[in-house]
Amino acid sequence: MRLNNITSACQLLVEGNEARNFMEAFVEHLGISSELKIQNFGGVTELRRFLSAFAKMPKFSDVKGIGVVLDAELNAGGAFSSVQSSLQNAKLPVPNAVGVHSGGCPDVTVLILPGGGGPGMLETLLCETFRGTPADRCIDDFSQCLPDAVPDNRLSKARVRAWIAAQEEPYVSVGVAAKRGFMNLDHDALTPIREFLKSLPIPA
Repeated sequence: MRLNNITSACQLLVEGNEARNFMEAFVEHLGISSELKIQNFGGVTELRRFLSAFAKMPKFSDVKGIGVVLDAELNAGGAFSSVQSSLQNAKLPVPNAVGVHSGGCPDVTVLILPGGGGPGMLETLLCETFRGTPADRCIDDFSQCLPDAVPDNRLSKARVRAWIAAQEEPYVSVGVAAKRGFMNLDHDALTPIREFLKSLPIPA
């Protein structure tokens, strides 16, 4: 866990380096990168400790809004309950539903990916951005050749990495691929993330 200095009134907390890199690319694409600080809280089991330390940082009183983004994995409800518990432990405002603002200061909002209350992760949405392309059809064939190699809850990650392998720089991570412009950040599949980011109380 590494805490960065608070230099913005709006903070976005994300799960892991890949998510941080992806969100950095996405907020830059939206033109709001200078007003939003992105922090990597590590894994879901580290969020409680991160928030406790984060709330005690110098200048935390300057923070007006916090967005928390993490993967549902197999249980979106369980992921959200875990975030609520971690916020409560840090004595921070607790939203009563995903995507709902807590009110108070700081105003806290949570996004559980891929959205809609279903299982999955960031990569579940990213798979939709290249669905139906020639590369996607090749990935289908590849997946069918190895039906038992990848657990269902990791299939989206495997598909995204297979898609990246077909790009001009096949060795990069998901976040770096977004920064290099390999992904269609305007795709409708990414609307849940786009709307969530735009809903944050970012200073004008």
